[in-house]
Amino acid sequence: MKIAVPFHNGYVNEHFGHSDQFAVYTIDQNNQIINRDLITADEGCACKSEIGALLAREGVTIMLVGNIGAGAIHHLYTEGIEIVRGCAGKAEEAVNLYLKGELHDGGQTCTEHHGHDHGHHPHH
Repeated sequence: MKIAVPFHNGYVNEHFGHSDQFAVYTIDQNNQIINRDLITADEGCACKSEIGALLAREGVTIMLVGNIGAGAIHHLYTEGIEIVRGCAGKAEEAVNLYLKGELHDGGQTCTEHHGHDHGHHPHH
């Protein structure tokens, strides 16, 4: 099993769409972390890249996130990646909490842009 986490200086990045790095943890059959790789979004942040497809190709099936928008949720689900929202703190600790069954989807969906505008405008 592989679990991805939006990553910033060892912590869960609070905003999925602002993330340019994702930690991918490989989990063995004993629910232990055996490896961590860092994957960089090809367009500088998740909101402009095909990060879901990239992570799915890497074998990721679970994404632990803080805040995430509805469009990103749909994109990840389409790639077969389950999302657990409301995560915070050190990335590796979040993964271990999930593996112990102590971390559950918080259910919140980010609906604001938080001043993060990369020219996302509707096509006319």
